[in-house]
Amino acid sequence: MKPRENMINKFLAAVVTLVLCTGLLSGCADGAMPDTEDGRLHIVCTTFPQYDWVSALIQGNEAQFSLTLLMDKGGDLHNFQPSALDIARVSACDLFIYVGGESDVWVEDALKEAVNPALRALNMMEAISGRLVEEEHIENDYIKENLIEEEPVKETDAHDHEQAYDEHVWLSLRNAEYIVEKISAELAALDSPNAALYQRNCARYTAALRALDVQFEQAVRAGTKDTLLFADRFPFRYFVEDYGLKYYAAFDGCSAETEAGFGTVAYLIHKLEALELGAVVVLDGSDDRLARVVIENTRSGKQQIYVLNSMQSVTRRELRAGFSYLNAMEENLKVLRRLLA
Repeated sequence: MKPRENMINKFLAAVVTLVLCTGLLSGCADGAMPDTEDGRLHIVCTTFPQYDWVSALIQGNEAQFSLTLLMDKGGDLHNFQPSALDIARVSACDLFIYVGGESDVWVEDALKEAVNPALRALNMMEAISGRLVEEEHIENDYIKENLIEEEPVKETDAHDHEQAYDEHVWLSLRNAEYIVEKISAELAALDSPNAALYQRNCARYTAALRALDVQFEQAVRAGTKDTLLFADRFPFRYFVEDYGLKYYAAFDGCSAETEAGFGTVAYLIHKLEALELGAVVVLDGSDDRLARVVIENTRSGKQQIYVLNSMQSVTRRELRAGFSYLNAMEENLKVLRRLLA
């Protein structure tokens, strides 16, 4: 185990012990621990996609469940640091659903310290283990060919450049179908009298996923382009794999970088012009400064900036407004049609 992971795990073990000893489990107000003795089944999700999938699967029996989203303040998976309350919620819940990648190094120890001996945990990456793809380190051939010097990436920003699987599994509708089916099975195991309800909801939801997948395939076939250029991080590896799209990006999907060097900017400008692309992609919630710099330095300067929603960062306000996984992917479909036109 890496020294950093070992330190984190020791810290989390101490946090769990402290939280439980100081009685945090007795709280029930908003923002506090739910009452785990209230007769409901308690489900905790780290990120939005599985939270939304659970919400869809329990429709018709919502009162039986307490559902918690840990990352509901606008932060994303890569910089999330669980609070003492988060650890306590995980420790006491009935079902914990998490992504399972390198950003979840805290989870293993949190589960070891669980106070609920019947706690069930679903690792989304394990649920689709046969479909995992390795995260690609963005290689900039243009920089190499033109001997442009770039600022070296810090080790902490590059996850030590060890090869790892891409964490953004939810951005594939096909992955989503696998995971939703796994969640449905977990719900049936927790609440067998209502298993048929969860299976019906699962069938309805996965049918919607497949229908949307077909629309994406049609959009790709109808497009005149087959390449996406991201002036941003690149979390859409599973997405482009599904539809055979090519891509270029400023940063890796898990990168903490926000400032692009001269070589990266030159590379994006070169690709944008060479491929005659009409648009640049940025992520939801991102600063589009890099995209604007790239466009302003092309010969035409008339390319558009389009936003694809990665669902890495969702706020409570968005949840209250009815934001959903399917709606986000439908919006991504509209954007993709423009990008490939």
